[in-house]
Amino acid sequence: TMSVKAFKLVSAVEREMLMGDKNYINIECIECCGKNLYIGTNDCFIYHFLLDEKISTTGKITFAATKQLHKYLGLKKPVSELKAASALTRLLVLCDNTITLVNMMNLEPVPTGARIKGAVTFALNENPVSGDPFCVEVCIISVKRRTIQMFMVFEDRVQIVKEVFTPEQPCAVAVDGYYLCLALTTQYIILNYNTGVSQDLFPYCSDEKRPIVKRIGRQEFLLAGPGGLDVFFPLFVGMFATVDGISQRAPVHWSENVIGAALCFPYVVALDDEFITVHSMLDQQQKQTLPFKEGHILQDFEGKVIVATNKGVYILVPLPLEKQIQDLLASHRVEEALVLAKGARRNIPKEKFQVMYKRILQQAGFIQFAQLQFLEAKELFRSGQLDVRELISLYPFLLPTSSSFIRSHPPLHEYADLNQLTQGDQEKMTKCKRFLMSYLNEVRSTEVANGYKEDIDTALLKLYAEANHESLLDLLVSENFCLLTDSAAWLEKHKKYFALGLLYHYNGQDAAALQLWVKIVDGDIQDSTRSDLYEYIVDFLTFCSDQDLVWKYSEWVLQKNEEVGVQIFTKRPLEEQEKNTINPDDIISSLNKYPKARVKYLEHLVLERKIEKEKYHTHLAVLYLEAILQLKSVTTDNCTETTELLFKLRSLLQKSDLYRIHFILDKIQGTDLHMESAILYGKLEEHEKALHILVHELKDFHAAEEYCVWNSENRDVQYRRRLFHMLLSVYLNPGTSDCAVVMAAVDLLNNHAAEFDAALVLQVVPDSWSVQLLSPFLAGAVRQSIHTKRMTQATLGLAQAENLIYKHEKVKQKGTRILLSDKKVCQVCQNPFCEPVFVRYPNGGMVHTHCAANRHPNSNMTRHSSSSSDQT
Repeated sequence: TMSVKAFKLVSAVEREMLMGDKNYINIECIECCGKNLYIGTNDCFIYHFLLDEKISTTGKITFAATKQLHKYLGLKKPVSELKAASALTRLLVLCDNTITLVNMMNLEPVPTGARIKGAVTFALNENPVSGDPFCVEVCIISVKRRTIQMFMVFEDRVQIVKEVFTPEQPCAVAVDGYYLCLALTTQYIILNYNTGVSQDLFPYCSDEKRPIVKRIGRQEFLLAGPGGLDVFFPLFVGMFATVDGISQRAPVHWSENVIGAALCFPYVVALDDEFITVHSMLDQQQKQTLPFKEGHILQDFEGKVIVATNKGVYILVPLPLEKQIQDLLASHRVEEALVLAKGARRNIPKEKFQVMYKRILQQAGFIQFAQLQFLEAKELFRSGQLDVRELISLYPFLLPTSSSFIRSHPPLHEYADLNQLTQGDQEKMTKCKRFLMSYLNEVRSTEVANGYKEDIDTALLKLYAEANHESLLDLLVSENFCLLTDSAAWLEKHKKYFALGLLYHYNGQDAAALQLWVKIVDGDIQDSTRSDLYEYIVDFLTFCSDQDLVWKYSEWVLQKNEEVGVQIFTKRPLEEQEKNTINPDDIISSLNKYPKARVKYLEHLVLERKIEKEKYHTHLAVLYLEAILQLKSVTTDNCTETTELLFKLRSLLQKSDLYRIHFILDKIQGTDLHMESAILYGKLEEHEKALHILVHELKDFHAAEEYCVWNSENRDVQYRRRLFHMLLSVYLNPGTSDCAVVMAAVDLLNNHAAEFDAALVLQVVPDSWSVQLLSPFLAGAVRQSIHTKRMTQATLGLAQAENLIYKHEKVKQKGTRILLSDKKVCQVCQNPFCEPVFVRYPNGGMVHTHCAANRHPNSNMTRHSSSSSDQT
């Protein structure tokens, strides 16, 4: 049992006020209505007191009872029960099995003497069915065996409504609408007195234990349940039951000797012969125990719980629920505090409750946080909509110096900072920091962050930097609200220079960012965040829109690595290149000191951007040529670099038509770059010179054939044939006696028979060549000739067939035979035909030739003519 101080016992009526020195007087019953307290005694007196509640400056509550009067009923019997009917200003008094109506103010019986006789006990219906505001419904257990009676009580009269018989003798009753909850001799039942339908609840032995039947709310009752079956561990409970005979709440456990119960939500208060116990309806736990001997009455009146001994009356004053909840939180009993707070919802106005409940959730969150229960704490912070700065403020130096945050007052927790909370335990501190990282990362993009995103992001940056967390860079390259001054100082303190550069960049200070990163690469400051920082700087400058910065650091990046550094010019955004925001001529001039970079840039202009400017194409060709000649001057063997440059030069010379051919040719003269010379002669249409070089100087017959192929690309067949015949002539030059050249000529003919005019070839080949030598060529030539003939015949046949089709269509169009006589008339002028010349329309109509030429036929003829023409 966990103790909670839910109630305080305060004396209301002292013994001396009631009986003085008359020890024989005992309190039998009590009733309270507003400030009016009525007490019935064993000597047939009724006492009327006024109760005044007083609250001291310290919050202490006391009651002052003022005696108004007392009245002797004259029956010499104890006053058994009192019930007030405030709407009638009547007090119902049960004495000697008779219920008498007396005036609430002067305690005088009503003049009519109206009363109910033969009542053992009675109960008022607090959920009346009559609808008459000036009438009270009363249920009595009659002195007649097994009989219940229902009465309507007015100001000065009573009227019996219903008499109901029960299966056993009833001992106690409570009423709600048409439903009676009855304790019989051996069981509890629910009885609808209007329909007579009853429902058993559970067994109970009234001989062994005093039954308790109490209405606690609309259609719900509290009953003293049976004891446990285990004699060593007996279980006695207060059971809840609805009029439908079901229990919607778990029972509360109380002692064996309970003699009375009362309700003060969310508590059930029970009285036995030694204690008052307080039980929660929310979690069914016993919360408080108050020593109270000789108590025999416990009742609640409109939320006021009154308890009495034979000699005195006391009031159980509930402590404010907020105070109870705060006491629970102070004891770190989070679950109980939250259960009680939820239960308090029905007793507190909605807006006030929401404010209170949020604060309680936040306090509970900090309690769980202090116990390192982070998942529970996070959920409580979320539910309580915690201003996350309350949490950040626990961590020294995380909030920006410019933050205007002030902690909640009264405070949500008892900790000055994280050092106090963890008592310096570094492991706990690390766990707390990890939690805050995770929590801030989750809430930074939610509504929770609205209004103080700078504080959150700055704190998160500081945590990441301190923990060397990988998410630091992610934070800085995405949208963030980190405050520059605070964040920069923190990053510098933790030597996070690369991250500091990112922060500068995000805040538009690219110059400061580059200055830092260059220092890292140069080794002036240490930061190993990125091993590829040089490449990162190149990439950064590539996309940097500040041209001054690009020029400022271009020398630095090129000095580090020409081929990588030149990317700041070659990989710039396409739209920027198209606008030529940086003049290519300026770039080329700046690259004069860096030959490799210059070549790369010109390749970018010519080959990638395909800029059609003669100077760039010529410049690139010259650079290739100079580099090749330089390498050849060092070594006679073609190294990989020379081979690669030769390939690039030849490709450029072949594919480009923009460079200055004569200029390049002059530079090549006197070198061994014969292939390149041949390409240039080809560009000048001096094919014989080109082919002579390839055949007689390079002896590269395959290259000679390829020359004919690529030079004739996108040209007609005749041009292609002319080149191949020219090559054959070079091979068969009268001064040629080289067998290899002769065999090359034979191979040329045999492999490319389709490219030659066979008749011309036969005229130029030496007479000494055998048919067998040229058999592949001759076979190909004959085959080609036959193929051409057959294709021509096929074309002719197709044309003749098509002509026949047209003739057939013409015959079809002529249609049937036409008979013309002098009786036929022109459908235009209506005159007869004088000669056998006419025009026939597709619809069969005949007109004079001159009428048809007139083009003004009547509307009818026009209509027929047009529609028929459409059909043909």
